[in-house]
Amino acid sequence: MSTEHDGTPAPGGRYPAPDAAAYLAGWWTIDRTVADVRTGTQGTFHGTAHYHPENPGAGTAPVPLRHIEEGHLTWNGTTTPATRTLRLHPRPDGTAAITFADGRPFHDLDLRTGHWTTRHPCAADLYEGEFTVVSEGEWHLTWRVGGPAKEQLLRSVYRRTDRPSA
Repeated sequence: MSTEHDGTPAPGGRYPAPDAAAYLAGWWTIDRTVADVRTGTQGTFHGTAHYHPENPGAGTAPVPLRHIEEGHLTWNGTTTPATRTLRLHPRPDGTAAITFADGRPFHDLDLRTGHWTTRHPCAADLYEGEFTVVSEGEWHLTWRVGGPAKEQLLRSVYRRTDRPSA
């Protein structure tokens, strides 16, 4: 199987990304809606994501990428700073394992077809994620979260940028 791509979207408007770490490395802007399905409340998150090597030059093995999101969450008329940090551990086949900052497993990631679905149980909640790569410079992520105390829908659009937003 070739890892080359001519820039043409795959069927269904998906753009294959043969190497998740190579595709995600760099800066992205984020526009996210956060909906509480039970109450009808909706908020937004606007910010940046930065995927960068944790320890460049650490040998020949694939270097994990630190994924840091920073921005502002607006919910119920209040805007507050919000951040999260994850780690992306590349695999030789172009897929990756995603962990929380403290090393706990989160989910696998395979963008080779331009589309990936995953599930993550978290206590009594279930997170169901859908990743769609639409171009070299844009990908979408939807998380559906369900559990006894919550039902949420988070939709994010990531767009590549040369540097962080001011």
